[in-house]
Amino acid sequence: MGMADESVQRVLVYRLGSLGDHLVALPSYRLMRRAFPQAECRMLTNIPVSVKAPPAAAVLEGTGLVQGYMGYTVGTRSVLGLLKLWWEITRWRPQVLVYVAGARGLQTARRDARFFRICGVRRQIGVPLTEAMQLNHFGQTVVEAGVDAELEPEAARLARNLSELGDARLEDAESWGLELTAAEIQAADTAIGNEVVGQPSIAVSVGTKVQVKDWGKENWRALLGRVAERFPGHALLLVGAAEESETSEFAAAGWRAKGGGPVANLCGKLTPRESGAAMARAKIFMGHDSGPMHLAAAVGTPCVAVFSGKSLPRQWWPLGARHRVVYHRVDCWGCDLETCIVQGKRCIVTIGVDEVMGAVEESMR
Repeated sequence: MGMADESVQRVLVYRLGSLGDHLVALPSYRLMRRAFPQAECRMLTNIPVSVKAPPAAAVLEGTGLVQGYMGYTVGTRSVLGLLKLWWEITRWRPQVLVYVAGARGLQTARRDARFFRICGVRRQIGVPLTEAMQLNHFGQTVVEAGVDAELEPEAARLARNLSELGDARLEDAESWGLELTAAEIQAADTAIGNEVVGQPSIAVSVGTKVQVKDWGKENWRALLGRVAERFPGHALLLVGAAEESETSEFAAAGWRAKGGGPVANLCGKLTPRESGAAMARAKIFMGHDSGPMHLAAAVGTPCVAVFSGKSLPRQWWPLGARHRVVYHRVDCWGCDLETCIVQGKRCIVTIGVDEVMGAVEESMR
């Protein structure tokens, strides 16, 4: 088990991605903090042009895990941009690199390691320089991996690559906590409203920005009607981005038609962390493979998740026995496509409402 190194004063952590990417890395971030308790930690991450803060800040704000951010344009080939980044890192003089980036191939990992060495960072932890560190199935091929139990969640792969720092405690709920503030909880309660906040509730997020992950609003509408009939006396929380409000209302019509309880449409009204506070009130969460799903799991709400075959089984599933995932393993599983035309999304369109309802029944017991 790793020992805390209090001599390290500056740690650079490298992680790219969106909301869900940072949520699954929470145990690894906390492991880093335990390993270097006296260090200032800055994160090198992607900062979209259209926003003022990186996606990481939407998850990590107020946790004390990271004290600052350096921006990186993913895939940049700009010599000037790389020189500016080199100078920013070199000038700060980090003593340790903690590499928590996704697996993008051995060539990319070697290139990254060289770049950080040029920046003066000699101690590098977690850079996936072997095939086993890149893969979510311990270096086996997908064919050899066989059953789901042999496939590794992304959170576990990240933690394994940082094992020299110690145990990431993936099974400990505190490793996933958002450390929500009283103000964030109050903002969520205010948005939910007095009529709803005192009732038992069910949360749902029906939106997705990725075509291959979309189960379809008609399916969600039918499912919510079934859930309203089976579990009366519950309120419904609609969670998602502002542009998902209309689709969410379409789905909620099924709930209302079957006599479901009051509905609170929170789409676009809360920050991601405030949305987490709202979902912490729910008995279960229902949704796609998405940021809201990972938020719900982080705050301890059991998830019923409808997954496409885009990713490997278990790679991005919420971790823990309380969750229920509906996933059809078709012959093109793990394709990593954003849009599926040739196969017509058969991995997800073949999932029926009855199958998902069965998962809801199990989760509500």
